[in-house]
Amino acid sequence: MAKLEIKKYGEPVLRKKATAVSEITEDIKKLAVDMLETMYAAPGAGLAAAQVGVSLRLCVIDVSPDQKSPLVMINPKVIAGDNEVSAKEGCLSFPGCYESVKRFGNVVAEYIDLKGKKRKIKSEEWFLSKAIQHEIDHLDAKLFIDYLSEWKRKTIEKEIKRRKKAGQW
Repeated sequence: MAKLEIKKYGEPVLRKKATAVSEITEDIKKLAVDMLETMYAAPGAGLAAAQVGVSLRLCVIDVSPDQKSPLVMINPKVIAGDNEVSAKEGCLSFPGCYESVKRFGNVVAEYIDLKGKKRKIKSEEWFLSKAIQHEIDHLDAKLFIDYLSEWKRKTIEKEIKRRKKAGQW
């Protein structure tokens, strides 16, 4: 296992639509394990492959308090959602940035697990639903700041520039 480098806002890979995983190889399984280790160490509740510089449709999520319920999703997609909720959201690629984002409180998603089995998950738990949507957005090159008003987005980008200049990004 290896802790991977989390790419921060401004890295081109975060704005590149991820390629579907065509085969679950040992490399894909290793990447998933390394991503989980990286996510737990950060600490975070989700991580998309793009956030570690790999443009593949793979993400990991664990919203359990004891970090013992990892979910590895390959080629995931949200197929249904309802009950929009607005709440604070952050991202490991935006350390220290939190803003309110409107997302579905309930979602149904399809994905493939590490054994190659097609699965469906139905979440009525808001935190898990939010994490699923957030990570799938990363695979589609969409970031949580894309949901914000232009003014809020520009304010965050200005703060990031300031932090970069000060060597804090």
